[in-house]
This record gives sequence, C-alpha cells and structure tokens, in this order.
Amino acid sequence: MTGQPDRDRRVLAVRCPAWRPPSLVGAGPGARAFELVVSAVQEFCPRIEVLRPGICAFAVRGPARYFGGEAELGRKIAEAVTRLGLDCGVGIADGMFAALLASRDGLLTGPSDPVRIVPPGGTAAFLAPRAVTVLGEPDLADLLVRLGIRTLGEFAAVPAAEAGNRFGAHGLLAHRLARGLDPRPLSAGPPPADLSVQIEFDPPAEQSERVVFAAKSLAGQLHAQLAASGLACVRVEVEVICDNGEEITRLWRHDGLLSELAVAERVRWQLDGWRAGQPGGESGESGESSESGGDGCQAGGISLLRLVPDQLVQAQGRQLGLWGDAVVSDRVARAAVRIQAMLGHDAVRQPVLSGGRSPSDQAVLVPFGDTEAPGDSAASYQAGRPVDRPWPGRIPAPAPATVYPLPRPARVTDGSGSLVEVTGRGQLSGEPARLSVAAGAPVAVTAWTGPWPVTERWWDTEQACRKARFQLVTADGAAWLAVVQDGRWLIEASYD
Repeated sequence: MTGQPDRDRRVLAVRCPAWRPPSLVGAGPGARAFELVVSAVQEFCPRIEVLRPGICAFAVRGPARYFGGEAELGRKIAEAVTRLGLDCGVGIADGMFAALLASRDGLLTGPSDPVRIVPPGGTAAFLAPRAVTVLGEPDLADLLVRLGIRTLGEFAAVPAAEAGNRFGAHGLLAHRLARGLDPRPLSAGPPPADLSVQIEFDPPAEQSERVVFAAKSLAGQLHAQLAASGLACVRVEVEVICDNGEEITRLWRHDGLLSELAVAERVRWQLDGWRAGQPGGESGESGESSESGGDGCQAGGISLLRLVPDQLVQAQGRQLGLWGDAVVSDRVARAAVRIQAMLGHDAVRQPVLSGGRSPSDQAVLVPFGDTEAPGDSAASYQAGRPVDRPWPGRIPAPAPATVYPLPRPARVTDGSGSLVEVTGRGQLSGEPARLSVAAGAPVAVTAWTGPWPVTERWWDTEQACRKARFQLVTADGAAWLAVVQDGRWLIEASYD
C-alpha cells in the first residue's frame, strides 16, 4: 500500500471511444479532437492528467466536495462531454487502474448510465471477477491462464513474493494491480533537486516533428538525472513555449514508467491536441494543417520545450536480456523515431493485437510508439474490436505464422475427387483428401480439423456472410488455415 487513506487515493477517469466529433469532421488524429474533452473536464478540475488521447483523470477528493459528491461530479462531467456530441464513460475508484476499468464499464452501458462508482475500500471486490487479460500483459495473461489462474481475484491470492519470483518485475506490478494497489509506491518527499530539463530552439521550430525528435533526447537526459538519484518517473509535466510567449502545459501519466519514446509520443499528442484549439488549426482530410506553417506551432514557432518530473517512484533497475534483446529494441526505437521525424508519425507502423474471428482481424497496424496503458488496448478499441471479447467462431490457438493480404484460391476434394462442401448445419459432403492451392498440383491431406462455422455481420444485408474454417495438414509438411464461403475454398493463412 502507499500508506494513504482510501479517500486520498480516489481517482476519476474519463474515457471516450475512438471518435471524430461532428465539429471536427476530417480532423485527423484523435489527439487533436480529444482536446475538446480535456477542455471540458478542466472546467471541473484544472489539474488533470492525460494518459493518452481518449483517457484523462484527476484526483477526485477536492472537486467532489465542491460539486456535491462523487456521483454529482461524475454526472456533471458526463453531461459536459455529451454536450460536445460525444459518448463517454466516467469511472471513480480507489486508484487509477480500477477507475479506468470502471470508466470502460460506463462507456459500454451507453449514455443512459455512463457513471460507474466503486465505493471506497471496494476495489478488491470490484477487480476480483475480472479476467487477467485486463492487465494489459498478453504474455503474462496467457501464462496465467495455462496455470489455471483466470481472474484477478485468483491472481491476487498468489503471495506477492511468489508473483515476483515466478513472473518477474512485470508480474509483480501486475500483481499489485490485481490486489487494487498502486503499481509502485511513490517516492517519499520531494526530489533532492530541480530535475527538470529543457531545450531552446533558435530559430523557433515551425514543425512539430522537430520538437518531438528533440523531446526523445531531452527525455534521455531527464532519465539519466533521475537514475543518478535512484528515481524513476510515472508522471511528467510537458511545457511548450511559443515565440510569442504562449505556453502549452499538460500533465501526462504512464504507470508503466515513462520511457524516452513514451515521453516523445506524449509531446506529439500534446502538440496535436493544442493545434485543434487554435483558429484555423483544424485539419483537412489529408491530415495536414490548413495553415501555411504545416504541423507547427500556430503562433509562429516553438522556442522552448521543458520536461518537469512531477511524480516519482523508487527506481528498481532493469534486467537486460541475456542476448541483448533490450539493446536491440532500443536501437529499433531510435531508428523508428528518426524516420518519423523525417517522414511523419504515420510513416512507421507496428502491429498490435486486436479482437476478431479471422487472423487478418486479430492485428492492426498503428503508428510506432502509440503504446497501450495497463488494462487497456487503445489500438483495438480504435479499430472497434476489443481483444477481451468472446468472439464466437474464432479459430483456436496456435495462431498462424503467415496471413495473406488476399486469400489464395484453393480446391479441397474428397477421396472420389469431388469438391468438399459444407451444409448450413456444418455437415461435410465428404472428408478432405486432397488440397490444391492457387491452381497448384493436388497434395494429399494427412490431417484436418473443423469446420468452425460462423455467420458474420448478419444484421447488414450487404456485408453479411456465412463461412466455415478448417485447419489442414498436407503430405508435404505444410499446414494451412482454409475457409469455405459461397461454395469457394480459400487459404487465409499458413502455419510454420
């Protein structure tokens, strides 16, 4: 525990889905549009934290007393966001993690009841039935499920020492979340000295990409200073000063610790969000600013960037991989940021897990560095496909190694040479005996399983379809994921 009473740990989180407000049609990234929500929430509490575009939070104790209680405060914030023409979820709980999950519940119930309040001291009971997948650690969640630990309550019952020994540092942090605790105890007392860092731009930077690239280097200096004091940062204040004296200041939190890349991407989000509030700062369909200054500071240029560590924890070190994996990953991150600085944020993309039934639906490409918060999957929600849904008809593990952008035509025949067909009840006309891929020579099928029938988008008369999937192994050692739809066989993916 942090040693604080529950009333001092109360957090209110506001969550908005991936959206494009009517007033900002064609406005580009959600970071710019979310600035409207941040401005609305700041009417109730001026000092708020932005976790990422779509989620912000603040300590609720003072504002709740002023506005007549937590329920009334949550209702007023939900109404303020609704007046912008947006849906939102408001969650109030002990600690950030539980508040984020409560806000997700409020968002899923819809505008009729968007506020979810977890009573003080009730966080453990609120979290206990949740699946371990909400921890935001897919590898850890998969391991826990294989060990028979499927809920946060079951994980919380594991002794903390055993969680650290068996699952490492990430497992220990996840174990604290499952128990309803803060990810890390906060550092006692203020930092020993002013640990802020800054960089001046002469001439002023007209382009955001130049500032973002400098932010990563500046974050490296900040982390070096913190490490010398045995500290790490989970919340940072980003101050941007334009050459006309205008200041743009915001608090950013990341309980997984703010890496150099994480700081740089938050600087990008802050600049993108601020642009939306500037006259003429809305973007067109191409995502480029309508001002002649490109994606830079609308006031003329950025003259100074300052990073101020606002919330510190005791540094617990970092275990490097035996074969230098951490070093390689850092090289990749630096190279990606350089390319983004030259070609734009969307120039480098990385895959993240998403929900879906077919392999092509279970991963989406997002700009490099758009990371996820614990217990949340930003990219999957942006795609409208949360990972933690049941997805009936989804193919079982293991996942295929290669997914074809366009399914390859195939032909599956039975022992008599007739095409294998699947009825509406999932019955086969014959057992698969031979497979031909892309008009190639038929190869004997040595093993197969299926079908897994599924009806997709039955509510949409234009996109509705019925299909059945199979896993096939052929005599040449190849393994395939095949689908039959409208009497046609297709190969969606292959296994190694």
